[in-house]
Amino acid sequence: MGTDERRDGEGPPSAEYRLADDVVAAIAAIAAGEVAGVAGLGGGIGLGLGEVLGKRPAARGVRALVGTREAVLDVYLHVAYGVQIPVVAQRVQENVKRAVESMTGLRVTEVNVHVQGLETPPSAAGRGGPRPPE
Repeated sequence: MGTDERRDGEGPPSAEYRLADDVVAAIAAIAAGEVAGVAGLGGGIGLGLGEVLGKRPAARGVRALVGTREAVLDVYLHVAYGVQIPVVAQRVQENVKRAVESMTGLRVTEVNVHVQGLETPPSAAGRGGPRPPE
């Protein structure tokens, strides 16, 4: 019997594979960016260092810890001014979890959303800010 055949004759041969953390992070980054109200990804301690070390820009703003069957994700993002931040964060969690689980077969146990900044529209940038002393 070959190594690719199962003894019981049922189902496909078993094989093991492991997804790189960067692959899962890239999937999560794309899924997070699809959510309305997300102005951009990035931020977080150590994420800038990843770029220096050659990590793919697609994974920027996401840290993934991937095991053999589960994944934990940290998503660092900026939101657009005027959105309901808790609603955007929940939608990011849902979209990231759905995308990673459907594309990888991994069980996502956590999607931690870290709101690192607020993007203001250019027209509002000059209003409401601190005024110079008179």
